[in-house]
Amino acid sequence: MKLPITIRIILWLGIISLSNLFISSILAEQISADEMPQNSIQSISVSTVQGGEVIAKLTLDRPLDAKPIGVALNNPARIYFDFYNISNSLGTNIQEVDEGDLHSMNIVQVGDRTRVVLNLSKLMSHEVLEVDNALLIRLNTVKDRHVASSTVRFAEEVVSNEMNSLQDIDFRRGENGEGRIEVDLLNAGMGIDVHQQGNDLVVEFVKTHLPSNLERKLDVIDFATPIQIIDTSKHGDNVRMVVKPSGRWEHSARQSDTRFVLEVRALTENEDELAKRRRANGGYTGEKLSLNFQDVEVRAVLQVIADFTNLNIIASDSVGGNLTLRLRDVPWDQALDIVLQANGLDKRKTGNVIFIAPSKEMADRELIDLESKLQISEMEPLRTETFQLNHRRVNSISFEGMLSGRGAINLDEISNTLTITDVPTKISEIRKRIQRLDVFERQVMIEARIVEATETFSRDLGARFGIQNSSSIGSRGFGASGNLDSSSGLAGGGLVGGGDNLNVNLPAAGAVGLAGGPAALGLSLIKINNGRLINLELSALETDTKGRVIASPRVVTAHGVEAIIEQGDRVPFQQATSSGATSIRFVDATLSLKVKPLITYDNQIDMELSINQDKIGESINAFLPPPINTKQVTTKVLVENGGTVVIGGIFERVENRVVNKVPLLGDIPILGHVFRNSTRQDDKRELLVFVTPRILKENLNLQ
Repeated sequence: MKLPITIRIILWLGIISLSNLFISSILAEQISADEMPQNSIQSISVSTVQGGEVIAKLTLDRPLDAKPIGVALNNPARIYFDFYNISNSLGTNIQEVDEGDLHSMNIVQVGDRTRVVLNLSKLMSHEVLEVDNALLIRLNTVKDRHVASSTVRFAEEVVSNEMNSLQDIDFRRGENGEGRIEVDLLNAGMGIDVHQQGNDLVVEFVKTHLPSNLERKLDVIDFATPIQIIDTSKHGDNVRMVVKPSGRWEHSARQSDTRFVLEVRALTENEDELAKRRRANGGYTGEKLSLNFQDVEVRAVLQVIADFTNLNIIASDSVGGNLTLRLRDVPWDQALDIVLQANGLDKRKTGNVIFIAPSKEMADRELIDLESKLQISEMEPLRTETFQLNHRRVNSISFEGMLSGRGAINLDEISNTLTITDVPTKISEIRKRIQRLDVFERQVMIEARIVEATETFSRDLGARFGIQNSSSIGSRGFGASGNLDSSSGLAGGGLVGGGDNLNVNLPAAGAVGLAGGPAALGLSLIKINNGRLINLELSALETDTKGRVIASPRVVTAHGVEAIIEQGDRVPFQQATSSGATSIRFVDATLSLKVKPLITYDNQIDMELSINQDKIGESINAFLPPPINTKQVTTKVLVENGGTVVIGGIFERVENRVVNKVPLLGDIPILGHVFRNSTRQDDKRELLVFVTPRILKENLNLQ
């Protein structure tokens, strides 16, 4: 049955009215949801009061639910605060300050968390106050290196002769599955350095005692947190805690009075999902969408993407044209880049606002901004600041290229100060460079011990044998016992038929360098009837010498600086020149140590070493200068602090055996010893070089 046209129109109008009413209600709910008040940072102002105190004021939409906790870090010095469920409405991520020791602030928003980082020139204590919807952060310069209990200090800033101590280490699982390490300390305000090393998290407690009951490795896998192992051990004067997490994680640290808390939480599924998208889509992380348009305006496509992402997109008046595209399951940020590239457009994103304009127009805008900044810098008033260097010479740091065209630098080597006159931004850059370079260079004492051990042994045996006429001896030839007297001249020896009329003359040789000859024993063996005697003289000499020579050069030098120490003589040598004249040339015969140490991150010492021990030898010829006996070791070695390493060793052994004998007769068993002499020599020489490096503290005591 077909209804009349009038009734059909009325029905259509009713349906349209109901649809509009339904859509209006949905939009009203959406608008009310979008207009829900969300807290945000509206403005930041910084001022300096009398006494050098700096006050940073953060103005928010409404008061905070909880006061944020500041975490102080060092190298470089900074303090950061985390604000949860608070956005950044400043329109910028960086704010230059240059008030006192606070030179800039970073405001970074990640998801629903905003981190405010205060970049400092040096360590400062802080205090947080709430006044209505404003947050006041008071900063004070640390003059005596002792800060308030609410400040977390770090390794390079702590110098104290009193040792702190750990009282207890506790581990808990947080409400959201985070791992929480709670450390109770003996004193507040101790030095703590938290840094990531590889996949591990390292906490260094500076100048801290570790009780034996806390030196242990904790296995906390059963707690189902990102933390698996907590290993606490002694490391010199410090206590090192190595935390081994698993998976993808982030950490935060804070200290309040005598309690230090380290939290490690796993990244959320959304964060993991973003990382997976980035890897799968070539760096794009947006939700996927499909676009299918035929000859549609570019502005219309940008409106669709803006509606899909709920982002604020602003297009320049010069953006126009049509395009045809068909995209299926493409991340929206990739689709936006495709549309921009196809039409020669470019974008700049600030917060949740995207500005789009032609590439040339965008470049012209940035060029105009840059020129305006240059003009401002040229008209900006100059400031003068003086820096006192503590560890470096002013002429050892180069500032080439860091000054503006209006800047000037003046070096005073007597007071070791430099005066900079330039715009504030350049002075801030120079300040950062000075802070990075003007640091205490750790020093190393290197001690070398050169040990030369010698052992010599020699043995000489000999005999003289012959027949002598007793009538030629007279009354002086024999002693009271009838033996041959040593004063008879047998020791002097003689050939057959002459002197002592000995037939065999093979006595023991005298040792080199010893006064006197070998010991001798003379005997008259047989007297023959015709008045002749058979005489025998035995001689023997045995020497055993042991010696040790020790040289111990030592030198102190800074990290990465070569040092040389030497002692000895300079030997003159005469040499002829090309013209025929003679000249004197000197050659060093010294004990020297040359070393260049480098201290590694784990307190080991990498050394380039060259050790010489040269001595003047015995002259071979009266017409020639004496020789130089040289011993040298050149090497590169890695040694732990306080450890000793043997970097070289030379062992030398000389064995000789010499026999002089009468042919045939000297080979007769037992009796043949009368017709020969023998010499045995066994010399040993060993050279060892030991090296021990030690790192010195700032007060030049051993670490």
